[in-house]
Amino acid sequence: MGSTICPFSRNERRNHNFSQRPVVIKFLISRSASLLPQSAVGHLGWVRGAIGGGLAILTSGIATYVLLGANTGALPTLVAPLGASAVLVFAVPASPLAQPRSVIGGNLLSAAIGLGIGHAIGQPVLSAGLAVGIAIGIMSMARCLHPPGGACALLCALGAAGPDAWSWSYLVPIGINVLALSAGGWIYNNVTGHPWPHHAKLPTASPHEPRPTFTHEDLEAVLTEWNEVIDVDVDDLGAIYQALQRRVEARSR
Repeated sequence: MGSTICPFSRNERRNHNFSQRPVVIKFLISRSASLLPQSAVGHLGWVRGAIGGGLAILTSGIATYVLLGANTGALPTLVAPLGASAVLVFAVPASPLAQPRSVIGGNLLSAAIGLGIGHAIGQPVLSAGLAVGIAIGIMSMARCLHPPGGACALLCALGAAGPDAWSWSYLVPIGINVLALSAGGWIYNNVTGHPWPHHAKLPTASPHEPRPTFTHEDLEAVLTEWNEVIDVDVDDLGAIYQALQRRVEARSR
């Protein structure tokens, strides 16, 4: 009495659950945003970004090792969030999240927040949660949102609240890392045809063509209505729309 009788046998339930897996996988894949296919070589080839990121990390490590001097053994030469910054700077240099303001400001602000919260709280897990949450808020308000900044806040909060009790001197290698990576990004991206900091390439209008029927404010208003944060600069969106309109008009002639 009181027991629930399942209409399926154990084997039937196992087969039913197994048959649902492809449906779940298909749902996840179909709802996932994807990047456009990238070739290995050329102006947008992933080899360019891979080489640039690797060289920048190597250069950052060497620069930090040299500048730290006698403190090389006591402080880290490289911090892990720098790898994530390199992916953004060299693989998607046009992203608003990959611009110098975000790379430098996001990482350094978040590192300082992590150290401060770690010292103040002293409990690693609680410090980590508070540091990451506060770092996201501060980066957003300062308009320097940078995903690796969250990793910097987490790393520094754990380091400051952990047994090693990281001091404020840990900001020195992080600062050198970030500045060296940014310098490398500026040189490498510009040399390989990706102006960095990125500026939208607005198409030059012919004197016979009508002026655009939308403004920068219109685009911002639409994004506000969507209530979404899209990882594309508003000026880039305008340039894409204008270029698309011209392509459609040229095809219809």
